[in-house]
Amino acid sequence: MTSIEFTSQVQKISLTLRPAAMNLTRDADDAKDLVQETLLKALLNKDKFKAGTNLKAWLYTIMRNTFINNYNKITKRSSNIDSTEYFQYFNTDQNYITYNGATSDFVVRDINEAIAGLGTDYRTPFMMYYIGYKYMEIADKLQIPIGTVKNRIHIARKELKSALQVYAPVGASAGDVSEAVED
Repeated sequence: MTSIEFTSQVQKISLTLRPAAMNLTRDADDAKDLVQETLLKALLNKDKFKAGTNLKAWLYTIMRNTFINNYNKITKRSSNIDSTEYFQYFNTDQNYITYNGATSDFVVRDINEAIAGLGTDYRTPFMMYYIGYKYMEIADKLQIPIGTVKNRIHIARKELKSALQVYAPVGASAGDVSEAVED
């Protein structure tokens, strides 16, 4: 199909696009804009149309997708998220507030010491998992079964929870701390 034939067929079908655009937009001006944008996209992408297929359906698909994309853009722009309630409770737990750098230095040092206190069999898979390796990647690199990897990471977590119990939130039981660390 030549460019002239394609353009001619698109012009003939364009008259039938307006009622469908009106159904989508419910506004005459928006419907005109949608049809115009659809025709522009169709003409710019005429090389993607396969001769012998349904041109009308192709144009309707372009129009529907254009409408959906425009609708999503508008709703994303106009939606305001009220975050004041979120920020009101953000970091209000006294156990997690650092008043000076020395306190955080102690915490980091305690965490590093707790990790260093783990046996090498447990520390290596735990640190690999912490860095971002997947269980299967750790198993491949260390040449051990995946079940062993999962077990060693689980044991390392339990030992770290035990060693860092002093940093548990006030009033939290050991079970609450273990759930928080596993998340």
